[in-house]
Amino acid sequence: AVRVVESGGGLVQPGGSLRLSCVASGFAFSRRAMSWVRQAPGEDLEWVAAIPARGGRTFYADSVKGRFTISQDNAENTLYLQMNSLKPEDTAMYYCAAAELGYMGWPPRSPEFAYWGQGTQVTVSS
Repeated sequence: AVRVVESGGGLVQPGGSLRLSCVASGFAFSRRAMSWVRQAPGEDLEWVAAIPARGGRTFYADSVKGRFTISQDNAENTLYLQMNSLKPEDTAMYYCAAAELGYMGWPPRSPEFAYWGQGTQVTVSS
């Protein structure tokens, strides 16, 4: 069975850091593009970052560029999102998503992604 499980969210003060993890199983992780997506209450989905299969060029939303870093460990079937200099506007539910293919457009479209996790909440507040 396919599983996509995020962790690492929590409450952090502005300027702080968090590292999100996404452990995947049940599909060929190394052959799929992966992405982090977030959704704040009452807002649309926002594509935060993405990485093609086997690494290479990474993609970021302008709102997080220079603060967030996406990476992956194919040996551990794990996707990461290092988030630094967090701001209150980063508060959202963060989801990990696996694409149908080894590449994706930027910004991606939801139909490109086959598997989604349940999300991990990030709250940035003093």
